[in-house]
Amino acid sequence: MRKLIVNEPQTEGRRGVTSSSSTLEDVRVGVRLKISALWIAMLFLFAYGDIFGFFNPGQIEEVISGEISGIEITQVFLLAVSVYIAIASVMIFLSLVLRPTVCRWTNIVLAILYSVSIVASAIGETDAYYLFLSTAEIAMLLLIVRYAWTWPRQDGAGDPHRSLVA
Repeated sequence: MRKLIVNEPQTEGRRGVTSSSSTLEDVRVGVRLKISALWIAMLFLFAYGDIFGFFNPGQIEEVISGEISGIEITQVFLLAVSVYIAIASVMIFLSLVLRPTVCRWTNIVLAILYSVSIVASAIGETDAYYLFLSTAEIAMLLLIVRYAWTWPRQDGAGDPHRSLVA
């Protein structure tokens, strides 16, 4: 007995992938969602890197004594770290709602700045997990830059009077 495979008509944003026994639906994921998901992935890597750091012998005692990696833990330090994390966290949402041009450039600039800060913080590090996670974080950020840089173009001029948020 021979199987007949019928592809459904293609619609915008969908394409059929045929295997020997069925047709699978493949919905295209928009650039905004890809970028937003990359910010989420990068933040997970941040969190796990910090958590794994506490497994290093003496790390918890160092934090209890008010210092981390030779930096005094002050309210200013904690506020700066909080702002650093908050900006990346807000980018998850802003990547979905900002106007395309603003979204594109915001993602490009911030992803480059975050990459530079990760490289700077990795200088002198020897722990394999830290170097691995830093590399993975930078890879996520470079993908953000790539997706934002190659943002699909729309034919026709946009309305210059539109707000920054979609």
